[in-house]
Amino acid sequence: MMALRQRTYAVPILVAVLALVLLNAAFDHAFVSFNNWASILAAATPFMLTAMAQTAPVLAGNGGIDLSVGPLAGLTNAVLVAVLVPAGLDGPLPMLAATLAIGGLSGLLNGTLVCIVRVQPIIATLGTFLIYEGLTLEVLPTAGGSAPAWLRAFADRVGGVPGPLLLYLVLAAAWLGLCATAYRRNLLAVGGDERAAFTAGVNVTAVRIGAYVIAGVLAAVAGLAFTSVLGSADPSVGVPYTLTSVAGVALGGLSLAGGRGGMLGATAGGALLFLVQNLLTLAQVSIFYLQIVTGLILLAALAMNAFIERRRLRTLQAT
Repeated sequence: MMALRQRTYAVPILVAVLALVLLNAAFDHAFVSFNNWASILAAATPFMLTAMAQTAPVLAGNGGIDLSVGPLAGLTNAVLVAVLVPAGLDGPLPMLAATLAIGGLSGLLNGTLVCIVRVQPIIATLGTFLIYEGLTLEVLPTAGGSAPAWLRAFADRVGGVPGPLLLYLVLAAAWLGLCATAYRRNLLAVGGDERAAFTAGVNVTAVRIGAYVIAGVLAAVAGLAFTSVLGSADPSVGVPYTLTSVAGVALGGLSLAGGRGGMLGATAGGALLFLVQNLLTLAQVSIFYLQIVTGLILLAALAMNAFIERRRLRTLQAT
């Protein structure tokens, strides 16, 4: 019951996602067909995973954000296809290990810059954004290469179950396992009131560095998913998802000031962005208008988030 109450913030975005699923189904009856689930989930994966990657730094407060999630996903995609595959390291174990290592090291770098060097999060992660973008082009100047057959197959079905669904189940289990520890409580405490958390004995620096490590790992997993869906590598594939990741967490009911929200809302926010773009595509809206709509959604999400946060603060002050 307590777990349900902690996630009531996500109810509006989940209702909105359901409404957009019905709208997409009205335009294309095959949208909700069981045979189409795997491809729909695969197409939605970049939006959802990058929004999930943005969640922990935002929850950590103090202006927490990770602008490098998109380029990091692109760098992971390039390394897997352009480095590991030619080296013969294309089995599941080497690729998963490389993905986790890239993500973990990136998160540790961002966390160190933000929490120990004391660089503002938006500046630190903008720096790594540019570094990863340059490294990606160095590793893979143009799109190409081929993902191993087992990874390409994962974008479809594994034992009759959509591969992306299995990925989300694994990530959900990992996050719920982490929530069973004190980490999520400490993360929300640090994001909500850093001084109070420190006074209560929470290691604020460790919690915040951990948030960036989580972000890095999830962004790298998004890169693995890109590789599966594309079946190849593209140096430009990840960059556009940085802004959608921010829009996803804002739409998902997370406070951009930190301390409120969770992974469920961010995932739903990413899904909402995918459903909007898919609906506009079904309606044959020009790609130029798709970009405009995405920008308007981002601005609306940020404005809504700021309004809710101001109202919450006024309520707290009144009591």
